[in-house]
Amino acid sequence: MVTNSEVNYELAASELLRALRGSRSQEAFARRLGCRSHAIYTWESGRNFPTAARTFLAAARAGVDVNAALQRFYRRPPPWLGTADFSSPGSVAQLLDDLRGKTPVTAIARATGRTRFAVARWLKGEAQPRLPDFLRLIEAASLRVLDFVACLVDPEQMPSIAPAYRDLEATRRAAYEVPWSHAFLRALELQAYKALPAHEPGWLANTLALDRAEEDRSLALLEQSGQIALHDGRYVPARVTTVDTRRDAQAARRLHQFFSLAAAQRLQQAPEGTTASAYNLFGVSRVDLERLRELQRAYFHEMRAIIADSEPVEAVVLANMQLVELSTGHGTD
Repeated sequence: MVTNSEVNYELAASELLRALRGSRSQEAFARRLGCRSHAIYTWESGRNFPTAARTFLAAARAGVDVNAALQRFYRRPPPWLGTADFSSPGSVAQLLDDLRGKTPVTAIARATGRTRFAVARWLKGEAQPRLPDFLRLIEAASLRVLDFVACLVDPEQMPSIAPAYRDLEATRRAAYEVPWSHAFLRALELQAYKALPAHEPGWLANTLALDRAEEDRSLALLEQSGQIALHDGRYVPARVTTVDTRRDAQAARRLHQFFSLAAAQRLQQAPEGTTASAYNLFGVSRVDLERLRELQRAYFHEMRAIIADSEPVEAVVLANMQLVELSTGHGTD
């Protein structure tokens, strides 16, 4: 089973370029790009790779609306995205820098296995990443390289990642159908659970203050969707995948509502001083409201980077971040 962290980026890059070419011959595709057919052969054979900007140009020449594809990837795209020219190295650098938010360059370098100097130059637009490194950067910055690829081509046309993408879709469906299943998945990472000699029915439900029926339902779905497996008497996560639940807007809204209510219920039940919560009601300009939304996104990115490096796992936490415009009823999570 292939996970995001196990992607062979060179192979994935070759397959992505082959999928973009489609049914065209290498010669015909080369003519569209204004290069020699031998260049297409070297890309698809993994002997050489185009830059990220050249790849976006190839996607556009293949009929992909690159800006629209990236807007789907973002779901809530930043204003600059609609007019960006991604055949330009500057726009590629802006995309990467925007996706990483406040994640330090050192963390990106560690995640990609590249030097801090190289990553810094890519993020500033002083150098251009080749396609495999660009895909590594997308994963390090967003943890969603599979969704990124899926916005450009059909993942089923890329044999090395098609199984992982199917697993991701199954994971997404599980989140929609049984929202608490992901809390149980995270609970399996707890040091206290790992210390058990064997799985104890009801232990997870008690730890999460949920019903035993919810535990049984969640574990059954997680096992059925291939997210967990029994190993030496205990359940263990079969893979660790970042799931973008915004793909289905209506399902995502229901999921946000579910966890907003769950957070409210836990706030009512929690002993004083055991939760970190705050609210603020204010008036603000449209320009500053957008700045606050950007700040919220940056906070989310930084929080996710901390979570990714946090060991050992000793608590399962629900972070419920909302910025709601009361005057029109429009909100963001």
